[in-house]
Amino acid sequence: MTLMISKNTADCVRHSVDIIRQNQAGTGAYIASPGFVHYRYAWFRDGTFTAYAMDRIGEHESARRFYQWCHDVLMKQEPKARRAMEAARRGEWDGHENDVFLHTRYTVDGEEVPGKWGNFQLDGYGTWLWGVAEHVRLTGQTAWIDQMRPGIELTLDYLEACWRLPNYDCWEEHGDRIHPATLAAVYGGCRAVQPYLPDRSAALGALCEEIRLYLLKNGIEQGRFVKSIGNPAVDASLLWLSLPFGMVAIDDPVMTNTVHQIERLLQNGCGVHRYPQDVYYGGGQWPLLSAWLGWYYARAGKRPKAVEMLRWVESKFGGEGLPEQVQDVLLAPAAYQEWLSKEGPPAVPLLWSHAMYLVLYAELVQWPPLSEKR
Repeated sequence: MTLMISKNTADCVRHSVDIIRQNQAGTGAYIASPGFVHYRYAWFRDGTFTAYAMDRIGEHESARRFYQWCHDVLMKQEPKARRAMEAARRGEWDGHENDVFLHTRYTVDGEEVPGKWGNFQLDGYGTWLWGVAEHVRLTGQTAWIDQMRPGIELTLDYLEACWRLPNYDCWEEHGDRIHPATLAAVYGGCRAVQPYLPDRSAALGALCEEIRLYLLKNGIEQGRFVKSIGNPAVDASLLWLSLPFGMVAIDDPVMTNTVHQIERLLQNGCGVHRYPQDVYYGGGQWPLLSAWLGWYYARAGKRPKAVEMLRWVESKFGGEGLPEQVQDVLLAPAAYQEWLSKEGPPAVPLLWSHAMYLVLYAELVQWPPLSEKR
C-alpha cells in the first residue's frame, strides 16, 4: 500500500512540527506538554524521541539543540551522578524513592524539579545515548559526537553502575522492579555509541551482552516478554525491545508472541492501551503507542496495517494537537472521573505523541531513504 500524502496528512505533519518548535525552549529543552501542569518540564526520554522525530524529517538543528541541552544538564549533575555510582557500587541503594540518583525531569534551565515524583528512571539516559548516535548517523556529522563525549562517558559510567537496580518504568510506575523496556533502552544506548568509542568498545560489548542475557533469563514467561521481572503482564512498551533499541530482532519468535499478546489484550481497533491494569485517566488509548505499533508493522513488512495506524492517529488531532491519550475505549471507566476531578483533562498537546506520529510518517514515506538506514 502506497501512502497517499493527502492534505490532511500534510496538515498533521505541519501541525506536529509547529507544536514541537513552539515548545522548544531557548535552552534547547522540549517541554513535554504546555497544557498539563505536571508536564511543563523536560524529560530525557520524551525529548529524545522528539529530537529523533525532528531528525527523521530533516529538522536537525532542533534535535542538536536538545542533545546539547541534555549534555549540559549531565555536566551540571556530574557530582550527583558520581555519588550515585559510588552508592550503587557499595550496595547502599535503599529503595526506589532514594533521591541519591539522577532525576528524570528537569526545568528548561536544567534544574531538578523539587517534590515527590518517580525520579529514579534509567531509560531516559539510555535513550539519550541512542538519540545522539542516531543524530550522528542521520546527519553524517561524526565529529560532533566528540563534543558530547564528556556527557556520553558520564552516562555510560552511570548506567553501568546502576542498571541492575530496580527503578521506575517508562510510565513512571513500579519503582521496585526491573523492566525489560528499561533494559532495552540501556542496551540500545550503549550499543549505539559503541562504534564511536573504540577505547571502550570491548567493555561496552560485554555490558550489552550481560544485559541481553539477563533479559533472556529473567524476562520471558510462556514464550513472551513480560512487563517487569516478576510481573508476567503484557505492556505496550515491550515494543522497545525491537524498535528502536534492537535488543531483540523484529521476527524473533518471542517478540512476535509478545506483539500478538499486545494486539490481543491492548489493541481496540487501532487504539493501543499501555497495559491491562492501567487506571490512569481510565486507561485510555495512547496515540503514541498506536504510532509505535505502526512503526513495528512497517518494519515487519505489514505496511497496510502501518498505514491504518497512521490514519487512526491523524483522526485524533484536535485544534490543540494530539493528546496523551484518548477515551474512545477505557479499561477502567470508573477511574476516569476520579482523575478528571483531581488533575483536570488529560495532557494536550503531548510532544511525544506528535513525535511518534512523525516517526511513523517518516517511515512510511521512506525518509530518510532506505539506502541511508542500517
